[in-house]
Amino acid sequence: MPRPRKRRILARAPQPAIYKPTGAPLDGLRHVTLLQEELEALRLADREGLTQIEAAEHMGISRSSFQRIVAHARHQVALALTEGHALQIEGGDFEVKPPRPRGPRRRDQPSR
Repeated sequence: MPRPRKRRILARAPQPAIYKPTGAPLDGLRHVTLLQEELEALRLADREGLTQIEAAEHMGISRSSFQRIVAHARHQVALALTEGHALQIEGGDFEVKPPRPRGPRRRDQPSR
């Protein structure tokens, strides 16, 4: 029996979306699905510039799992862009946990 799949951690509540080529009716396009956790992996790696280890920690998964997720996400985006398909962002196995603030907070100490 395989091990249960670990839920990925997302920093923001996901919003389902569809991106399509201009001028093409959505009805006639093939849909390529990008999971919410794949979008989060792209955000962490490509937009935030985190290393695979840092991004994997943010998502609560191993580095090798993160590597597989981001590679699949890049493949799906490239497929949609190069072949003119609609990119549909939805689904996945995740939970939303906003990031904790960085550094210590010292609100209870009087100001000088």
